[in-house]
Amino acid sequence: MTPPAEPPGRLRSRPARFIGPKSLKGLTSLSGPQYFLLAGSFLIPLGSFAVLPFMSVLLHEQLGMGLGAVGVVLAVASFVQFAGGVVGAVVAERIGLQRTMLLALLIRTAGFAGFVPGLGHPAAAVTALFLVSCGAALYLPANKAYLVHRVADERRPLLLSASGSALNAGIALGPLAAAPFVLSASAGLFTAVAVLFAAITVGHALLPVEAPDHTPEEEGVEAQHPPRHREKPFDGLPVLPFAVTVLSVYVFMFFQHYLAVYAVPRTSTGFYGLVLALYAVLLVVTQPLLSDRIARMPYPRALRLGFAALAGGMATLALGHPAALLAGALLICLGEIVLFLKNDLEALARSPRAPAVVFGHQRLAAGIGAFASGIAGGEGYGLAERSGYPGLFWAAVAVQCALLPPLLIRTLRRLRPGSTTDH
Repeated sequence: MTPPAEPPGRLRSRPARFIGPKSLKGLTSLSGPQYFLLAGSFLIPLGSFAVLPFMSVLLHEQLGMGLGAVGVVLAVASFVQFAGGVVGAVVAERIGLQRTMLLALLIRTAGFAGFVPGLGHPAAAVTALFLVSCGAALYLPANKAYLVHRVADERRPLLLSASGSALNAGIALGPLAAAPFVLSASAGLFTAVAVLFAAITVGHALLPVEAPDHTPEEEGVEAQHPPRHREKPFDGLPVLPFAVTVLSVYVFMFFQHYLAVYAVPRTSTGFYGLVLALYAVLLVVTQPLLSDRIARMPYPRALRLGFAALAGGMATLALGHPAALLAGALLICLGEIVLFLKNDLEALARSPRAPAVVFGHQRLAAGIGAFASGIAGGEGYGLAERSGYPGLFWAAVAVQCALLPPLLIRTLRRLRPGSTTDH
């Protein structure tokens, strides 16, 4: 039986045709709004990560908050930023993608401006941090959805990977650019970031409102056959990509959170900085080059490759030697490239919902994984360190990377027959 036609702008679940690395040439034929959003994907994290990585220093050392309180504030703010993506998706469905991005940037600009008076008032600083987190929750699902709106299937992997590369470049450079000023000229730094976000906000105000998903003919059909009820936020949730994203972020965030405390005593801050720089370069350069190959790859194979790379990287970190730390980090980078992009593409392919909703679901999954990793990782690393063998922590994470994915898929297959079926 011939499947019904899908509205333009939705990613079909049947395999698309890709043209390999030559598709990078597609970056030369993007629209003006797409170029602007890719530039924004670099500038927004550049400004954000000029500030956010130093929040613990600001709240604890300059404002006198206890470390326990600082931990709670940062954990809740991170969870709001990730899990709030579901709310961001709902808002995008109601008011549109361009308007949601504009609203989000207005909130984030106000948040970064609020850090200036927050330098002398902890309550103002915490309020500013939560404004920034709420703005991020609103912005990211609408941003990704606008970027791929009404774009042909075969161009989506390249656009999403290019956006991810720009984002990671901004994340890598933001702390480096801000480090000389964050303590000596905090007010000037926060003002500069607020001005940057104000300029980006003006640019988003000039973006065209996205075209409707449906053609006039399709709208006529919907008028004759209206939907019986409004879709709920979690209707059409693709269970397998959602669950795998939770697991992917859960194991990956052990690396993000605890590599520094493990690596610096065994090497130096300079070597640790070199590892992070090489990691960022590999991520930024390689992900767009591999995007078509990852998109063509069957989902089970991508999961095996991605989690094997994570498991191998974590096991290599356990050796503790400088060369092992570098090799382990680069293996983990490969796992991140494969899993994070493939999970997003698979979620788009399996869900009947609009892309903004799909990306909101994926942000929620990432938030759950990051939160669970934060809860388990602190106690786990502390236990391994007290034992005198902190490498055991990475060995335990490697075991989880190897055992949890097949266990998760087997469990889902039992609970929801057909939920893991390939297509």
